[in-house]
Amino acid sequence: MARAFTPKVITANDLIEGDVVYLTAEDCWTRTLSEAEVLIDEAVAQERLLMAEAQTETVVGVYLFDVVVGENGPEPTHFREDFRRTGPSNYHHGKQAEQAHV
Repeated sequence: MARAFTPKVITANDLIEGDVVYLTAEDCWTRTLSEAEVLIDEAVAQERLLMAEAQTETVVGVYLFDVVVGENGPEPTHFREDFRRTGPSNYHHGKQAEQAHV
């Protein structure tokens, strides 16, 4: 028996800057997970994924990942995606460089 489709978000890496990005319902890429489109239909998710994969001049490494819809939007269900959204693990770059406690 096939597993039921669970909510998903499309993610990739920005081609120029390398940042983690998420596809919005407006066909734009955002660096903020809460702005990402949550896909709840498998057929729609596959269509959106194909459209995103065709944007080779903008992004690389496009794929779907599982989320749960929380109070503040989608939240990853897997550690990898939670880790990716925080930025590089080297504190002197990207999102983590802006944190006051670093």
